[in-house]
Amino acid sequence: MTGTASPVASAAPAAEGTGGPVLDRPDVVAAVTAAFERYERALRDADVGVLTELFWSDPRCVRYGVADRQYGADEIAAWRRDHPGVPPGRRLAGTVVVAVDDRTAVVSTLFGYPDHVAEGRQTQTWVRLAEGWRIVAAHVSEVPPA
Repeated sequence: MTGTASPVASAAPAAEGTGGPVLDRPDVVAAVTAAFERYERALRDADVGVLTELFWSDPRCVRYGVADRQYGADEIAAWRRDHPGVPPGRRLAGTVVVAVDDRTAVVSTLFGYPDHVAEGRQTQTWVRLAEGWRIVAAHVSEVPPA
């Protein structure tokens, strides 16, 4: 993994006349990408205020970590206060942003650290709420090398 990956939209718009959602509207992909990049900056900078802000403030919000799990905004905020950032040198690769419609998107990325051989995987479901784009569900895992 090298540097911070530029998000890549992977889905195509729905066929005309199908009545389905229009996937990957450029304005939605841009807005979610900006929110995701803000989250990643806050993670590297250990900015607990921004990290807490970007999770949905609701008891139904879920975060599954590598060796932990939180249910609800209060548990997520408490966990983040105790674990404010990530080790130096975090690198992203293979970032994919899929805007499902104008209010929902999924961001998936791989991550790694210098001298750490496991491949990190992160998926976030983002929803545009009245207060802006928020993570409503997140999953982080690491896979040891084969």
